[in-house]
Order: sequence, then C-alpha cells, then structure tokens
Amino acid sequence: MKQKKQTAAQGLNRLFPPARKEDWRAAAEKLLKGASFDKVLLSPTYEGITLQPIYWPEDLAGAPHAGTLPGFPPFLRGSTVAGGRLKSWEIAQEVPAGTAADFNRALRHDLANGQSAVILPLGVEGAEGPDGGIPLATLPEWETALQGVPIEKIPLYIHPGSSAAAAAGMLTALCRKSGKSLNALRGCAGADPLGDLATAGALPLSLEQLYDETAGIYTWSIGEAPQFQVFDIRAEVYQHAGASAAQELGFAMATGAEYLRAMIRRNFSAEDIAPRIRFSFALGSQFFMEIAKLRAARVLWAQIVQAFGGSEKAQQMVLHTRTSRWNKTVYDPYVNMLRATTEAFSGIVGGSNSLEVGAFDEPLRPADEFSRRMARNIQIILKEESHLDRVIDPAGGSWYVETLTAELAEKAWALFQEIEKRGGMAAALKDNYPQTLAADTAQQRLEHLATRRDKLIGTNSYPNLQEKPLAAPGAAAATRVEQHETHPQKHRGHRDEPACRKALQALASAGPGNFIAAIAAAAGTGATIGEINAALRPEPGTETVEPLCLHRAAAMFEHFRQALEQHKADHGSGISVFLANMGPLREHKARADFSTAFFQVGGFEVIAPAGFASVEAAVQAARESAAPIVVICSSDERYPEVAASLAGALKAEPPAPIVLLAGQPGAQEAAYRAAGIDGFIHLRSNVHQTLLNLAKTLGVLS
Repeated sequence: MKQKKQTAAQGLNRLFPPARKEDWRAAAEKLLKGASFDKVLLSPTYEGITLQPIYWPEDLAGAPHAGTLPGFPPFLRGSTVAGGRLKSWEIAQEVPAGTAADFNRALRHDLANGQSAVILPLGVEGAEGPDGGIPLATLPEWETALQGVPIEKIPLYIHPGSSAAAAAGMLTALCRKSGKSLNALRGCAGADPLGDLATAGALPLSLEQLYDETAGIYTWSIGEAPQFQVFDIRAEVYQHAGASAAQELGFAMATGAEYLRAMIRRNFSAEDIAPRIRFSFALGSQFFMEIAKLRAARVLWAQIVQAFGGSEKAQQMVLHTRTSRWNKTVYDPYVNMLRATTEAFSGIVGGSNSLEVGAFDEPLRPADEFSRRMARNIQIILKEESHLDRVIDPAGGSWYVETLTAELAEKAWALFQEIEKRGGMAAALKDNYPQTLAADTAQQRLEHLATRRDKLIGTNSYPNLQEKPLAAPGAAAATRVEQHETHPQKHRGHRDEPACRKALQALASAGPGNFIAAIAAAAGTGATIGEINAALRPEPGTETVEPLCLHRAAAMFEHFRQALEQHKADHGSGISVFLANMGPLREHKARADFSTAFFQVGGFEVIAPAGFASVEAAVQAARESAAPIVVICSSDERYPEVAASLAGALKAEPPAPIVLLAGQPGAQEAAYRAAGIDGFIHLRSNVHQTLLNLAKTLGVLS
C-alpha cells in the first residue's frame, strides 16, 4: 500500500510539477500588463506590516514558534493541549439594564438561553458617579441583581471601575449571606488602573494607592477566592481609540509588566500574580490580523512572565475578547451583526477563553431582548452549528497566519521595549505617548475612510437612504441615574446606623491584609459603596493624564447625514443634487453611478435623469429641479465640448447652483473653473471633506 501511494505521488509530480515562487511571480506580472506588482498586490497595514499576495513554506523561517504544539510554551497555539474540545469558550455577554431588578430578569433569561458567563458592569454610587453600568451601591442591590444566579457555577466578570476592592468586599458579603463558597467562584473583579487612567484621564487615587488596594484584593484572592482574577487589562480601549493591533498588543504587554512589578514590590511573586491577570482585547474587522493578534499575545505574555520568574503554568494567558466598537455604525445598523460575526469568528479561531459579542444597536441604545439574542446567537451558532470548538488551533500551520503572527509579535515587542525604555506604561501615559500613537493611527484610518480607501458598508459606501431608523433609546439611562442618586439615600433610612458607623470605622483602621473582610462586614451592616470607598480612602491622591479619544469611525459621516435629515424635517424637503448626464448612456453611466454613490453617503437626494443631447436641455432640466448642486457627468472626450458652456449657462441666472464635474479635470482645470465649475469629484476625492464643505456652504451645518 505504501509503495502504491509513493508511485501515485511520483506520477502526480510528473504531471503537475511543484510551483516555484519565481514562476508564479512571472505569471502574475504578465497578467498585470505593466502595472506595478508592489502597488497592486502588496497590502500595507496600519501595523507597519506588508501583506504578501501569497505565502510560501520558506516564509515560516521567520516564525520561530510555528513548530510548537497546543498547550506547550510559549502557548502560541493555545494554553491547553485539548483546545476547546474539553472546555469550550465562555459566552460572556453584558446585560445593560437601568436597575438591579431589570438586570436580574434579563440575565436569568439570557442564561436560560445559551449564555454561559456573567458580565457585571458597575455604575456605582460614589465619587466617580454613574458610568453607564448597573448602579449596585448596596448589598441588597447585589442580592437583587444576582438572585437565582448560580455564581458558584457560572463565571462572574465584574467591571468595577476604580472600586475593585469594594466590589470584592460586596461579593464576599453576598456569598457569606447566601451560603455560597468563595472558593468555588470563578471570574474576575478586574481592576485596571492604567486602563481607567487612559480612558478617563483621571483617577480618584494615586496609582500607588490603587496598587496598595489591589494588593489587598490579591491577598483575598489567594486566601479565599483562588479562582478569581484581580487585574483585568482592558486593552480593547486602545483599539476603540483607533490603535493598530500592534499598538493594542504593545500597550497591553506594557500594562501587564507594570502590574507585575507593582505587586512584586508588595511582596507577591510572579507565580502568584500572573494567573490572576486577565487580558481583554477588541476584535476588529481585519480577520487574519485579529487571529494573529491573539496568538501573538500568548507568546509575548509567556516571555514576560518567564522573565519575571513565573513557571510555565503561570505563563498561560487568560484571554477575553470583545467585538470592536470602533467600526460599528448608526446607519444600516443590521450590518453590525455581520461585522460582529466575522469578528467573533476570528476571536474563537484565535483562541479566546471567553467572548462578548456587542449588540448590533449598541451605538444607538441599550440592547433590548432582540438585540441581546442576536448577539448571543452568533456565538451559539458558531459553536453548535459551525463546531468551531471541535478543532484545536484551526489557524495553526497556515503559512500566512504563522508569518503574520511572527511579524505582529515582533512589532508589538518593539513597542513594548520602547515603553519600557520610557519608564513603563504609567510614565508613558503621563508623557502622552500611547495616546499620541493611537491618535495618529486613528487619523490614518479616518483619512482612508474619508477617501473611501477603506470601506464602512452602509456608511461611506452603499448607503441605504430608505432605511427606517431604529426606535430611540428607552428610559434605561434615566432610570440608572435616578437609581444612582436616590436609592442609596432611601437605603440609609432602613439600616442600623450605629452598627454601620462602627463597621466603617473598623474598615478605616483595617490593615492591608484584611480590609476585604472589613468591607464585607461594613456591607453587611448596610454601608454603601460610596461610604466604603470614603472609609477605605481617607486621604485620596490624584492621578491625571491626557485621556484617549474614544470614538467610532462612522461618526464623521453620521454627523452631516444627521444634519441633512434634520434639515429635511425642518424644511419639508432634503438637499438635492442634479446629475447633468451628457450624451448616451455608455458615456455618462459610470460617472453618474459614481456621483450617485458619492452624494448618497451624505444623505443628499440625487436626481439622475437620462442623458441629455444638448446643453440647453440639461440647463432647463437642472433649473426646473431647483437643485442647489449640479454635477456634470460624461466622458473625458465629451467634456471639452459641453462642460464650460453648461457651467456658464447654469451660473448665468440666479439662483446659481454649485456646479461640479465628475472626473479629473487635467489640463483643463483652469478653463473649467473660469467657466464656472466650482470643483471636481473623482476616485481620489476626500468624500467626507467635500460633503462637509457643501453642507456648510448650503447652511446645513455651521
């Protein structure tokens, strides 16, 4: 049998000799017919990596860990030998709600329908004010929020802001009161002081004070809740500010190294610390880049933990991912479902331990039951119907993915080293270094969107002007603020005030090793999180930096499209654009189609008549339309005979429209402008700036 297979292979090799790289390139250049191979087929990325059109076995020479196996250092191919075969990724969805009771009802429904982990974002009472999370300021509110939820069996991921200690204490009080075992808890009460500092620009305490608090949470975790993580490095915020994958990785690694050093200074070891650090990354639309990012993250973190003396077990990264907010859109929002699907796919293939898929309507409003179900079912379909958890590291061995992973890891490691040279992540943030890098990359992305080199479907290309807008946000936000402002005061009227005062005094004098127990005791007497933080932090410091600019890419287009819609609502009609299509269909169609798409991006109403045989007919139709913008559309060959005379006639009588020509003017630009043509639109045009200028000229925007 073996001999037959060898003979068959030899026969195939004679019929189909192995392809050689130089032969393929020669064939490709022949098809390009003189066009530049590098310009057409090489793809530069925001990470400073040039993607090749095809990858070969020899490319793996630059991928140093490609030969490793799943579950073995440096964990390129996953942290466990069996991948997701024995333990699949967790479906960890956030449940937005205005009150604890609303959260509980929605959460229990979602857990009964496929969700397998709980994300609890806190919007707590206290100095920070409501931040969009669930306002759980008191122990009874925690009880209401988690009533009937088996937290000893289901992972619980708390986003506590800067109140991680208070959250850990509340959780301890809840478990003690309900008889649940802290030892069985899995999840994270995830402090991320540097991430909070980068996003908000300020902290209510100095970093050293927050590290002191976190050290107390570590003591609690090691002694009472050994399966609970303490740091949650939310690197996703950098991507939401426009950063590249290499930057997101580099900032995450620098943050992790900073936290390791801070805890080692407080007499913990890397062996204690590293397993209690969780990383959260965003998943963007560049499918293979996101897979490579997650694979590279495990390698880089393993190297860092090893350098700090951590064992192979401590080097294993705990990895959460979330679909990106950067590329989600208000217009054509159902397309967000498609974006989230590919992003979730890359997160799973890249080896996420847990995954959150954002609701398709999150740029607009808090998710309702329908949008939560759609987001949740994306994951369930990828698991139950696509069976993505049945293959271990499906991207492993790909010449493309392995090469890209190695190149991305190299870029991120160089950035990490640069931050280390600058004194670490805290010092870099104070110098505005990460913020500037992210802002520069964001600007490049926005420029590419403005010129439509990059596409956002439904926003800067293929807009749907007939779509019906989604319903406005409900009362959840207002309810959350009301709950935040009034409930703690009502609660204080029903507690044992002397006992609460005594517990808070005890907390204020508690030592660094047992203040979580003191927080739990104070919570049990009715103390609120605001009061707990005040007792825990009698002399708060401050920490300030220039904050990241968190935004969505589509907002730049949505701004003037919303302005045009408001203009239509106020005046009863929209802003129209008349296409002066000159000559037969074959001459004007390409530029008429281009112009239609160009203006519909901004919400302009395009009038596209059949081709005109004469300038006089085109001028008459344009005047009858009363459109304030006229675009001349035809071929380069016809423009010299019609463009100048058409523009002159349109400008001859008031009200004169803005006259544009579709195409590059070339050597005729000066003559065209002298005849009355105001500008030109073409493939190289900055669509955003052009439409913005027109909206301002027409008084739609100030």
